[in-house]
Amino acid sequence: MRILLHNPDNGITGNFMPHLWMFLLQARTPPQHEVILLDGNAKPMNDAELVQFVKDRAIDLVGIGAMTRMIARAYRAADALRAAGVPVVMGGPHVTELPDEALGRNGGVRHADAVALGEADETWPQIVEDAANGCLKAVYAPVDKFGQEQKPNLGEYPKIAWESLDLEQFNQIPKFLRPIFRKSRIQWEGFHLIPIESGRGCPYGCEFCTVTGFFGDSIRFRSNESVVDEMLRLKARARLHRGKVAVFFVDDNFAINVKRTKSLLRDIIAGGAQLAWVAQISANLLRDEELVDLIAESGGKWIFIGMESLDPANLKDVNKSFNKPSEYAGVLERLARRNVYAITSFIFGLDNDSTGVAARTLAEISKWPPGLPVFGQLTPFPSTPLYKRLATEGRLTRPTHWLDFAPFKMAHTPLKMTVAEVHREVDQAWTNSYNPAATRRAMSKIADAPVPYKISHLIARLCFRGIYFPQKGSLAWLKVLVENRGVILRLVLDSFTKWRGSAAAEVRLDFDTGARRPSSEPCRESVTEMPAGVP
Repeated sequence: MRILLHNPDNGITGNFMPHLWMFLLQARTPPQHEVILLDGNAKPMNDAELVQFVKDRAIDLVGIGAMTRMIARAYRAADALRAAGVPVVMGGPHVTELPDEALGRNGGVRHADAVALGEADETWPQIVEDAANGCLKAVYAPVDKFGQEQKPNLGEYPKIAWESLDLEQFNQIPKFLRPIFRKSRIQWEGFHLIPIESGRGCPYGCEFCTVTGFFGDSIRFRSNESVVDEMLRLKARARLHRGKVAVFFVDDNFAINVKRTKSLLRDIIAGGAQLAWVAQISANLLRDEELVDLIAESGGKWIFIGMESLDPANLKDVNKSFNKPSEYAGVLERLARRNVYAITSFIFGLDNDSTGVAARTLAEISKWPPGLPVFGQLTPFPSTPLYKRLATEGRLTRPTHWLDFAPFKMAHTPLKMTVAEVHREVDQAWTNSYNPAATRRAMSKIADAPVPYKISHLIARLCFRGIYFPQKGSLAWLKVLVENRGVILRLVLDSFTKWRGSAAAEVRLDFDTGARRPSSEPCRESVTEMPAGVP
């Protein structure tokens, strides 16, 4: 049987990396079946093109995984495929919470022949066998012989064949740039951001989050040896293909068990498995100096921190009081001294938010080391405690907002602001964080850093800008580059005169190694201070 595993694009926002589930299920598929991977973010297709792709390759079964923000697009793709006579299995957090929606049992259209609930690691081989025998069941749930939910044991983790997989669709370097890179100091044929995991689950239970409901509140870990081996194989692949690989640890909280995380990072360093990596870690866990040292030495470059709000009352409301806004600046300085920077996430429209929240947040951000702030409105995802509370309070305005997906649009009535005011606050925060003036200020703060660090930071900023501001296509990117031409020209000049940065910025420049030592000085402040919230 020939199987297609497809991750749809929601048609509006893209992703910077493929989703791990496709590679995991490919590795779990019995070897007599062929598996093809198609990520809609890397290869966008409309419904007709997707159907033709499936027909041309004589696909027998399609597996579609989607989060809530992609589910409307996923349903449309599934409908088109089923109309063409191809059976579809759907899985992921959304259909796990709303299986009747996917199966048409709520009075709507049936979108899937079968749904895989929860983590499908152990149910997928059975799904494939049933499909091959023409006897797909409607629902596959990971339960034991007593009917109790059963979570996969990550101690028996499958080996993903990174060394032999065709990853061309996920290459982040455009084809027209590769000959230029080949002749320059960069000499890269490709760059891939690869998702891997070291554990699953989160005990925190934040009110708005879907993680605890899907992965559970107890933590399961892979062995250190398994993670190190996977990173070594990724490094070997990068060398073979004249490219570079960075890793995104998709654990929901990579350092939730600090002792275990330190052990893993020490093993990565001892095994020579350092790769540039990104991970999600809550701010309260980054107080540990030794942990931050190990993050830097093992190749950590960016840490995603869900700060959510500067208001302790808001954090208490969403069950995230372990975040301490008074500690945010110290955490970011601690990372920046080791040339590790933060992706900081904020939510507007929380119950204690009022107009001016963007300006207040930007004022604090302006005092911190340069990073990548991201902003969104509070979104009630199905079956979360937040969704249930808002439904009980009668505040949901779009109770099935996922079926009419609109990015950065509220689905409920805030308490102290109007919906329009929240939208304006989000827009103000994005505009004043990613306009050319903001980029100049951010780059001035790392003026003494080595050029490779500055290039990495600039590329990341321009890509993150695209989360909110549409910049798909060559013309859109050309406009962005022209707007930021001053910063780009300065980087070009620095590459000839200050490649290693200042003498004080003593760091290793090899992409695959970690920092040598932290700087003794805090991150340099901007030369020109701008009032927060001013374009």
